[in-house]
Amino acid sequence: MTGHARIWHLVAVLGIFSLPLLIMYLFQIVDSVTSPRPGSFWPGAIDLENWRFLWGSIDGGRPSVWRVTLNTFVFASVTSTIICALSLTAGYALSRLNLPGRPVFLGGLIVLHSFPTITLIIAIFIVLQSLGLYDSLIGVIMVKTALELPFGIWIMKGFYDTVSWEIEMAGVQDGASRFRVWWELVLPQIQPGLAALLIISFLAAWSEFVLPLVLAPGTGAQVLATYMYSVINDDSNLDFGLFKAIGMFYSLPVIVIYLLFQRQLMNIYGGGTKG
Repeated sequence: MTGHARIWHLVAVLGIFSLPLLIMYLFQIVDSVTSPRPGSFWPGAIDLENWRFLWGSIDGGRPSVWRVTLNTFVFASVTSTIICALSLTAGYALSRLNLPGRPVFLGGLIVLHSFPTITLIIAIFIVLQSLGLYDSLIGVIMVKTALELPFGIWIMKGFYDTVSWEIEMAGVQDGASRFRVWWELVLPQIQPGLAALLIISFLAAWSEFVLPLVLAPGTGAQVLATYMYSVINDDSNLDFGLFKAIGMFYSLPVIVIYLLFQRQLMNIYGGGTKG
């Protein structure tokens, strides 16, 4: 069997396993732009009533979806930016500097990242209340950043490990400062890892549900995940078509990001293996 034949067989197998997911997305798209036909498997006529949340308010006194989308974008953007900024510097220090207790600290990063969010939620709730940050977007950003930062540091440390020492030594011997060597010689070498971490951190914050639900229950800091929850949780006016349309609106940025940056996302598996 030739190499091309093996690739097509692999694509066929993956396509079969992905078929249920594709069918689910197809039904969600169709149901969001058609009127329901009771008792029929086939959808009704084209109807954009489910998308009314884009140009007007919906029942229940909920905020505008554009305000909620802005909250979600700010939450995801600020969180991913802080994670990348801190991971860049901390990962470099752990990779290049002979710090006291470095192995213990690296092990601690893995332990910190292994705790499920739900097991820490009560302690986080008490801390945010004492700081006056409960029911605020800033508080949720701080918590999400703290929970994702160990993963970011570990990933960036792996990418720094793949950069040859000779590159830095050559810059130092030419009279460049340590910061300039890091900025001009090392950072360009780890750009794929930085891009992948930025995308993954953004998507993790964009899809976060538990933290905004528990730590920011008010409408002022509502994000799209909790906005959808309030729609499906409204027993007095349950509208599955509206829920599906909001779900499509919520997932579109994620789909676009995956399609545009799939190569950068795959590069995260190219991190270093040196300890």
